[in-house]
Amino acid sequence: MKVLVINCGSSSLKYQLIDSDTEKVLAKGICERIKLPMGEMSHQTIGKDKIKLETPIPDHSVAVKLVLEKLLDKEVGAIASLDEINAIGHRVVHGGEKFASSALITDEVYAAIEECNDLAPLHNPANLIGIKACQELMPNLPQVAVFDTAFHQTMPSEAYIYGIPYEYYEKYKVRRYGFHGTSHSFVSKRCAELLGKDINDTKIIVCHLGGGASITAVKGGKSIDTTMGLTPLEGITMGTRSGNIDPAIIEFIAKKEDKSIAEIMDILNKKSGVMGISGVSSDFRDINAGIEKGDERCEIAMNVFCYQAAKLIGGYIAAMDGVDAIAFTAGVGENDIVVRKRTMNRFKYMGIEIDDSANANKGQELLISTADSKIPVYVIPTNEELAIARETVALV
Repeated sequence: MKVLVINCGSSSLKYQLIDSDTEKVLAKGICERIKLPMGEMSHQTIGKDKIKLETPIPDHSVAVKLVLEKLLDKEVGAIASLDEINAIGHRVVHGGEKFASSALITDEVYAAIEECNDLAPLHNPANLIGIKACQELMPNLPQVAVFDTAFHQTMPSEAYIYGIPYEYYEKYKVRRYGFHGTSHSFVSKRCAELLGKDINDTKIIVCHLGGGASITAVKGGKSIDTTMGLTPLEGITMGTRSGNIDPAIIEFIAKKEDKSIAEIMDILNKKSGVMGISGVSSDFRDINAGIEKGDERCEIAMNVFCYQAAKLIGGYIAAMDGVDAIAFTAGVGENDIVVRKRTMNRFKYMGIEIDDSANANKGQELLISTADSKIPVYVIPTNEELAIARETVALV
């Protein structure tokens, strides 16, 4: 069975064509700069040369058409006919409280996703455009929505209710939802396999650290708490997002700088975090380069990030009454040696010891703690596309 996985961002569309029988990627690529005067596309069929092109991509419907054209292309394509595609799996960022699992897309499901648009205004509308475009181009194919928020619907109320008047939850469903759920689910299951344990008998902390970052406590295979909230702005300081701050800062800066709430939210989402602290970059490779040159603000940015990660991990150890393993994943988690080392060094009191030679590796699945470490620490590359493909196959 061949599954086309579609991941629409606000201005991008990532895709993979996966053979679900072998779980191998047949083709993959990305369309970027959608809606801008000139778009970019990168496509590769495995075993063939990677191609890049510049072309106007006015909307996500055009992006989907481009993807299908390249998949069918005699020179660089992976299939001879669209009939070879058996199902489509879509990443959908926000499912609110309506979806605790993936769902076959019907008119009712589409409408329910649309109702969550105000909870993820940058992503859900783009996700829906991708779904609609696929429905128009391949009307007879089953399509599945896999929600970022679904994995976290197992959180107890003490983890998701905010300390604000309860009526706002009742009227508007203002609560913690959490994100990166597909990644946290995939990595926690793989971690249980590496531990040689039934996931129902495990306590695992997954650190999905990338440009966006979230940490989740997974107890018995279920999310019991996570750092992102109503939106992906809450939690650990990230690449450009502030993470947790005193809410009064919003009013304080707005008055001092004569800015609107919209302008402040733009600053908190796009100009804060590691970028805002360092003044250099949101990319940790640049932060590490700055540290090596003696840049004090890069050093501060790194320390803030690692300190917050450790503090949140420690909180989740308490929430689960212990921990069996800690797993790092996503771009920073899989590749940044300094982040892993500095974060885990704060747990020496628990008997956690990092093996520096193992930790020197990047982008590989491996154990980075020593043989005598009280708690194993793993690096487990995430694979959200494969997880979406698996969910799609299960439902179809």
